[in-house]
Amino acid sequence: MVKTKEFKFNEARAKGTDRSSKPTVMKKFPLKHHTVNSTNTTAYIQILGVGMDTHDTMPSILLFFDRQRFIFNAGEGLQRFCAEHKIKLSKIDHICLSRVCSETVGGLPGLLLTLAGMGDGVPVNIWGPSNLNLLVDAMKYFIPHHSMVHTNLVSHTGPLQIDSSAAVASKFKDVKISAILLQPNGVEGSDVKPSDVSVIYVCELHEIKGRFYKEKADALGITVKTKYKELTQGKSVKSDLLDITVHPNDVMGAPVPGPIVIIVDCPTSSHALELISTQSLNDYYSDSSNQSQSGKIVNCVIHLGPASVVNSSHYKKWMKKFSSAQHVMAGHVMNVVQNPILKSSARITARLNYLCPHLFPPMSSSIQHPSSTASDFNFLRSNFKAFRWHLCRKSPKDRSNVPSPQAASAVIDELLLESPDIADAAQHVSQLWQKPAETKECAISIQDSEVMTDKPILDENSVPSCLENIRRDDLEVTFLGTGSSQPSKYRNVTAIYFNLFSNGSLLLDCGEGTLAQLKRRYGMEGAESAVRNLACIWISHIHADHHVGLVRILTLRRDLLKGVSHDPLIVLGPSQLKRFLDAYQRLEDLDMQFLDNKATTLFSWETFELDNESNKNNELVLERDEDVKNGNLTSCRESCLQGSSKRLKLSVPVAKVEAFSLLNRLKKVLNEAGIERLISFPVVHCPESFGVVLKAADRINSIGKAIPGWKVVYSGDTRPCSEMIEASQGATILIHEAREAIAKNHSTTKEAIEIGNSAAAYRVILTHFSQRYPKIPVLDEISMHKTCIAFDLMTINLADLHVLPKVIPYLKLLFRTEMLIDNSDDHVVEADL
Repeated sequence: MVKTKEFKFNEARAKGTDRSSKPTVMKKFPLKHHTVNSTNTTAYIQILGVGMDTHDTMPSILLFFDRQRFIFNAGEGLQRFCAEHKIKLSKIDHICLSRVCSETVGGLPGLLLTLAGMGDGVPVNIWGPSNLNLLVDAMKYFIPHHSMVHTNLVSHTGPLQIDSSAAVASKFKDVKISAILLQPNGVEGSDVKPSDVSVIYVCELHEIKGRFYKEKADALGITVKTKYKELTQGKSVKSDLLDITVHPNDVMGAPVPGPIVIIVDCPTSSHALELISTQSLNDYYSDSSNQSQSGKIVNCVIHLGPASVVNSSHYKKWMKKFSSAQHVMAGHVMNVVQNPILKSSARITARLNYLCPHLFPPMSSSIQHPSSTASDFNFLRSNFKAFRWHLCRKSPKDRSNVPSPQAASAVIDELLLESPDIADAAQHVSQLWQKPAETKECAISIQDSEVMTDKPILDENSVPSCLENIRRDDLEVTFLGTGSSQPSKYRNVTAIYFNLFSNGSLLLDCGEGTLAQLKRRYGMEGAESAVRNLACIWISHIHADHHVGLVRILTLRRDLLKGVSHDPLIVLGPSQLKRFLDAYQRLEDLDMQFLDNKATTLFSWETFELDNESNKNNELVLERDEDVKNGNLTSCRESCLQGSSKRLKLSVPVAKVEAFSLLNRLKKVLNEAGIERLISFPVVHCPESFGVVLKAADRINSIGKAIPGWKVVYSGDTRPCSEMIEASQGATILIHEAREAIAKNHSTTKEAIEIGNSAAAYRVILTHFSQRYPKIPVLDEISMHKTCIAFDLMTINLADLHVLPKVIPYLKLLFRTEMLIDNSDDHVVEADL
């Protein structure tokens, strides 16, 4: 079994001394690992605190036995949480969804891909309301067929049953799970929308066999020990000494009813009103006469609803009907997060912040839930490790020595104890931001590095003209995810946030957990402001680690702008992404407009501008469309992508009539954000993979001189290619992947640096690292004078570009003992999702 610190309930109820009918809230206690009698099934239920620190997704519940595993809901961050707390998700048999929306299923695509990568190819059973089919239909556009699931729609109240003719035959061996449909109060029949339906799951474990009394068997003349087993299996046997038949109830104690756990997702007050009158739960209430007849006693009720609902008077009244049950508030009930869920990532962030606060600001402490107060709930303490309950018939012993949270100061104390020279290194790094006249010469001996800091690494005169008198409120780039393939405890998957301050913001790629990372960096209000002010989102290609977080961002923006006059957000990406988004919008509105990346290539922009000038948009487009059908249109002109391979040349990146109006709008949106041009270009990875160039508008300085705008280039995923070098010429910043996976069409660290050198880019920032390099990749010393390494939540201001390479030696010092670590605890599967 999984060996983690476990959670138990409050002391009075754990000891059996609390007889009040008032529902209690879970409190955390660490327990030792233990098992029940070998004749009984070992069963655990764990609450996985996904999203607890950021309130962006719903927690998941893991119910597992020796032979089967069930997971209820799969919000974004599920895999990352499990990697942090060493919870294995490799043998999930069933996934049960209380609702089908971005809050409950954001982590499902990544989970299915991971399960497919490590499993035997057998689809997983997935259960949910009738709109589940819409989700599955949408996911098929980027999830391989062998990774798909067997869908089971919950259309009525009753036990979950798998069709015997289904491709996936999987019986419920250890538990009976029943579904109870919950819809808003007052809505009847055909007026009920599938998205309004929530599913309550009732998990009833099989009864625990009574004790076998050997002395009774001896008294009845049973001497052959093999007959003991037959009796415990419910079979009658012949006595060895007496002329009688011995029945199981002659030697066995009365069976004990199995534990019952109810999982309730009550999203609104209207659902709560309906919950009170739901007849299907009558047998489980403590004051029910039916309960005494059936012997059903509910051990635990897990509440997934928001605090605003769970804390209402009518909901509390309903809770009192389970007087003997433990009540676990697993929804968004925390007031202030004092210690983050992702402890490993937070620990690295704290260390980096100590070394270089300019590039690594502290994680936001303003993650709060607006409707909860300290008097409403007994909040979870410590670091939110998975709540874990051993479902056995014995009351737990009190082990209330709860460890206190590890503060950032403790992390730094630990760091200085390990590496006392880090204190001097931090001082030297801080001097990099001082004016030249204030900077003292300093040198620091760095093990395994020959870099000294007493000599300037670069000539100040080499700073590009676009950075002349640059303001700190011009551009700031934050790396929300810098890992590849799937989220790990150290690095989230790809997302880059461009903060243009008063001009708005952009996102380049949007892997799973992007919203949570925004909240960890900027806090609740800051993240919501960033999402609200997005000018557009650009996606490089269809692999899941680059776009699965998109839906969560779009649905939040939709909710934030509800009732406010606004335009749909423009999403740019490959054509396969449009098919996914169009299919998903049948499930819930995303309030977006899609534009194919091919419509934003250099050739397409020039065609668009030419058409605008000639005022013959429709005629030109229709003519070109006819040429495309006849196969007469030539490829892009050579000046667009010189030296392009035949395989990569765009056949015809020509916009259709409806795309022209969207291009007009995109141009306007970009200009309002201070961006002169966004140009997509093809790269060598999977079909329809792109990189992107962002070019800022020119500025006028105080004396009327024109200053060219900055240029940022992002590679997406690619092998080195001429298109990449051509697009990166003279870039102010080149953000390039460095995954070290040539066979899967990625670039190595050395190749990425060489591309930056070939293109004469001012700064090269490496990202998208293989997860086998959890903290810092293995680096050589070639051309490190213009290179920096990206970390999650790292923020780079344009005004700080000149010091970036000087920080590299200190980063290597900070991670000197960990640069070659392949963390075996993560069990990362290096595969393109």
